Amino acid sequence: MMRCISCGKEYDDDEIVYTCECGSILEVEVEPKDIPRETFDCRRDNIWKYKEYLPVNYENRVSLDEGGTPFCKCDKIGDELGIDLYVKVEGSNPTGSFKDRGMSVGTTKAVDLGVGMVGCASTGNTSASLSAYAARAGLKCAVVLPSGKVALGKLAQAMFHGAKVFSIDGNFDDALKTITELALEGELYLLNSINPFRLEGQKTIGYEIVHDLKWQSPDRIILPVGNAGNISAIWKGITEFRDAGYIKDTPKMTGIQAENSAPIANAVREGRDTVTPVENPDTIATAIRIGAPVSSVKAMRAIKESDGTAETVSDDEILSAQMYLARTEGIGVEPASAASIAGVKKLVENGEIEKGERVVCVVTGHVLKDPNVAIDACEEPTAVSSDPADIRNILKTI
Repeated sequence: MMRCISCGKEYDDDEIVYTCECGSILEVEVEPKDIPRETFDCRRDNIWKYKEYLPVNYENRVSLDEGGTPFCKCDKIGDELGIDLYVKVEGSNPTGSFKDRGMSVGTTKAVDLGVGMVGCASTGNTSASLSAYAARAGLKCAVVLPSGKVALGKLAQAMFHGAKVFSIDGNFDDALKTITELALEGELYLLNSINPFRLEGQKTIGYEIVHDLKWQSPDRIILPVGNAGNISAIWKGITEFRDAGYIKDTPKMTGIQAENSAPIANAVREGRDTVTPVENPDTIATAIRIGAPVSSVKAMRAIKESDGTAETVSDDEILSAQMYLARTEGIGVEPASAASIAGVKKLVENGEIEKGERVVCVVTGHVLKDPNVAIDACEEPTAVSSDPADIRNILKTI
């Protein structure tokens, strides 16, 4: 069953509906299961080991073995900051981002409903993921992108997997408005995060974090926020496992946004319950360059219920954190992902995070999602002859 988060109106799972009649967004309700948590330990390590909590037909599942991503304890950065730090590496999913979790469940729901075409608006990762899962499911796929605003690594994935790609003169919010109109006309099944079934896949990040911590909750989960589906999805997963009795405590949900694309962080900072869109969002972190997040109400609820917060970071802080994570812990991420690392540093420095806290940073996409940024941040290869002596002499100086 789907329920409106504002007025409570209920909708059947087999209805193709994205928002409530009142204009608010929907959420899938999943009841706690009478399943011992040890049941999950002996299953293959992907999102489908939690199949009882995924409200789609398991027999129709569309999967590329997503989930079960690395959970890295980062002692060097953690010791420097005075915290117990873990990094959940979502760039290890099949298409290189956390979106694969949601697209696995979302395309499975499309198969359940018998639709023939799926679609999305995207800043890059959503289209890259949907195109792959649509191909896996044998579905047609259409994506709408803001012209010149998508990293090449992501654009290449969408085209290579066979999606019909449309580039519009506008930003992501314009692209979402366009594709939503087509979905409401019945042209395609929309799989942006306004679709509550997509977030059912993304909530498995929360499942995995507490499972990785041997059924303990961290003190805090920090992640980048763009369209705001992920922070609310992870919180949903955490609370479902709490309600099932698998864990007792819950983390503070902490969202990080780029300074010039920060409608949620602005609202939190100003003590407002509602979010005012940013008309012209701008940041080098293309994946979170979103001014009117469709899941803002869910995100604000997650932050408030968890006693969490939101913070902003500059593009310079993002790029610095991207390099810092790669060269200190060996984890290469795209700029948007690095926002969580920049955020944890800033929150420690300003005293929001206390010394000794157990913190999980979710890094959402692989470094090669935005290869141009990575290349621009590095020096050119050193030109030498083939004589080992030339290299030997240089090595002595580094």
